[in-house]
Amino acid sequence: NDIFSEEIFNQLSRTAIIVSVLSPRYLTSEWCQRELNEFCKYAEQNGGLRLNSKSRVFKIVKTYIKREDHPSSIQDSLGYEFFEMDQMRERPDDYNAHIELGGDLRYWKKLKDLVWDIKEFIKSLEAQFPPVSVPASHTPHTPIALPSNAAIYLAETTADLREQRDEIRRELQQHGHLILPDGDLPLRTSALMEAVRGHISHSRLAVHLIGQQPGIAQLQYELAAERAAEPNFTQLIWLPDKLQSDDPRHQAFIEELQRGNDRPKNAELLQISLEDLKTRIHDKLAIKKKIDATTNGNGSNASVYLICDKPDYEAVAPLRKHLIAQGLIVELPLLEGTDDEYNEYHKDMLATCDASMIYCGTTREYWFKSNLSKLRRSSATQRETPMLAKAIFLDLPQTDWKASALIPDALTITSFGAFNPNVLTPFLDQIRQAKGAI
Repeated sequence: NDIFSEEIFNQLSRTAIIVSVLSPRYLTSEWCQRELNEFCKYAEQNGGLRLNSKSRVFKIVKTYIKREDHPSSIQDSLGYEFFEMDQMRERPDDYNAHIELGGDLRYWKKLKDLVWDIKEFIKSLEAQFPPVSVPASHTPHTPIALPSNAAIYLAETTADLREQRDEIRRELQQHGHLILPDGDLPLRTSALMEAVRGHISHSRLAVHLIGQQPGIAQLQYELAAERAAEPNFTQLIWLPDKLQSDDPRHQAFIEELQRGNDRPKNAELLQISLEDLKTRIHDKLAIKKKIDATTNGNGSNASVYLICDKPDYEAVAPLRKHLIAQGLIVELPLLEGTDDEYNEYHKDMLATCDASMIYCGTTREYWFKSNLSKLRRSSATQRETPMLAKAIFLDLPQTDWKASALIPDALTITSFGAFNPNVLTPFLDQIRQAKGAI
């Protein structure tokens, strides 16, 4: 009735994101369509419908619906499909969520991806539109500028490899890496090429999963190959074993990759298991380039090892994003792996990163002192050159041991409350000074 609709529209005008679950009945529901259209109208008037190429409408496709039948406002969005096309029977296979009926791991993996992306999107909103005040110079439509070589380009794939791509994306994000594209790619060819080039320009590594369907795999590979002459950029191309395509042009592309005659020198072809591919990606990301201290003066390309305990992985996200926005490459400790793998990676990061920061949130005093000791030992025995800067970041909750954590050989940054980027200025200045910028 009228009172109910007025309340809904009042809520939509103050809503940051909306989750639409498409089904055949959704398409015939006047209310569902009206809610979506009203939200899009309010969103365009309040910061825009997209933020950093990511739509504020999260589209879930519950079961197969032709793309041309999707609401026009979200037709270009790929969304989150909770089904998979059965190529043999040429019909959709809906994911089963019911545990008592056997359950379907694909359903729960896709749901976790959706939850993660909503959480990250909310963080992006909070970072770009702080709840306290927004700088007068800020324009909501301006995307956050990413430094060169800050991200990993994980090429979009066709349906036959979507699950494998999601698995790699999920693992890399859990290790703190920024994955591009971070939103849906345009459908028009010119806009698509511009978007892919932009994402690749901010990436240090491009990973291509080539399946049996054509899609835009070749286009993404060729656009990434344009950076073949750059020493700090690498391509990894993965082909499943015995890959064959029914599409003649795509099959010719696969055979061309396998021959390798025109493959760039910085492009590596891999026909290994998916687990071995993930290992190879981590190996590539672990290789550190020595930074010439006179290359530039804004801290660009310097690497920071942001040491945090596992319970603080989410809390450290605003801090990490701000450091990346300042032109730094930020590495986090391993989230998964054996103790030996964790310790080896930790030792390598302490020996190779240009600066380090220990984040203290919910962690215990023992964890802090243990990592501080490892940091000091690495500086004394394992490094060829001193670190550009070292810092201790103290966050909530306030404890007695944090109150006395004043370290003479490292900056102590106290931030008990909402994250304020200004507290990092002394740390950033120290990096810039060490690189000869000031």
